[in-house]
Amino acid sequence: MNVLMISPGFPKEMQYFTRGLRAEGATVIGLGDQGREQLPEVAAEALSAHLQVRFGDDEAIIGRVLELAARAPIHRVECLWEPHMVLAARIRERLGVPGPTVDQTVPFRDKEVMKRVLDAAGIRTPHHYSATTAAGVVEAAEAIGFPIVVKPIDGAGSADTYKVHSREALDRVLPALRAVREVSVEEFVEGDDMTFDTLCVDGRIQHHSIATYIPRALFMKENEWVSPITLVYRDPDHPDLRAGREMGVAVLKALGFRTGYTHMEWYRTASGEAVFGEIGGRPPGAGLVDLINYASDIDTYRGWAECVVHGRFSQVVERRYNAAWIYKRARGHGRIQRYEGLEAILTEFAPHIVDLDLNPIGSPRRDWKKVLVGDGLIVVRHPDLATTRRMAEHIAAHLHIVAG
Repeated sequence: MNVLMISPGFPKEMQYFTRGLRAEGATVIGLGDQGREQLPEVAAEALSAHLQVRFGDDEAIIGRVLELAARAPIHRVECLWEPHMVLAARIRERLGVPGPTVDQTVPFRDKEVMKRVLDAAGIRTPHHYSATTAAGVVEAAEAIGFPIVVKPIDGAGSADTYKVHSREALDRVLPALRAVREVSVEEFVEGDDMTFDTLCVDGRIQHHSIATYIPRALFMKENEWVSPITLVYRDPDHPDLRAGREMGVAVLKALGFRTGYTHMEWYRTASGEAVFGEIGGRPPGAGLVDLINYASDIDTYRGWAECVVHGRFSQVVERRYNAAWIYKRARGHGRIQRYEGLEAILTEFAPHIVDLDLNPIGSPRRDWKKVLVGDGLIVVRHPDLATTRRMAEHIAAHLHIVAG
């Protein structure tokens, strides 16, 4: 099978999905705006050929792909980076190969279309409107009532996303959105930020995982002192998680998702209600795929590839651990000077630490507003949920990276 992989090396986790395709026997052709020599080594080694393009002119790119396909047939077109998913769908349609069409892809990219489809299916979504002007945002906010969340209609993660408590605060936020073509204005739902992540084949879920963000994603974004935590549950089938799991299944059915990785975010209210947030027809970012893998000692990079290439997921899943990463943001400005509290943490939790990656002494402190990963991470895992959370919160509170 010849697979065209769009953006095979960026973001950085894409290289492992590209390697997974090769490991599952596919001949992988890369397409991206980097030269092959600029790709991460893992991605470059997995490619049989690479087509360098300039993103932005879809017709020109499609023309080059058609020229390539005239010499060597392309059987699948894959893209796991949101900005180019519609391009991938357009290429599929022109080649006549399996996979999501443009019409099937748009609901995974356009948050308003997404929510309208789910509203029609009877799935609880936040009250929402779309707006293309400042006046439209104000009108939507007044119709919903504060607090609200304002975010790009086709964004990913929490980039350019704002929680707004009042009209005065909205007036301060609006200038920051001038470069955003269209925004979604929606009800702010009180509760826990949760995920529902799946691998699917022909519309059937082959593997699923549930995680939570501690604290909520918008709180992480607004407060520099926070050490973000994501925790993957050992038992995603626990009764406490049933509402979100059942909603996730219903969302995939309503959107007609067939084969690949999905990442859904939802809210769990104090009463146990599940409220839909958003979904991408892609894997989660920011290291969550690694956490999912750590929780069961599996490889869902390759698992995704097996779903795509062979239409199956054959890995044995033994859900042995809860797993959590803790991202650390340095205190101060300039370059990393020292770590505080690390020795004690290693002494206490060493058997349960499965990854430790802190920025080296002397390296520049990262801009916490631009990168969730901050200046390093620790990953812990343990069979007991309370113990896992206690370890994660202890590390968040007692490990300090000092810059100056």
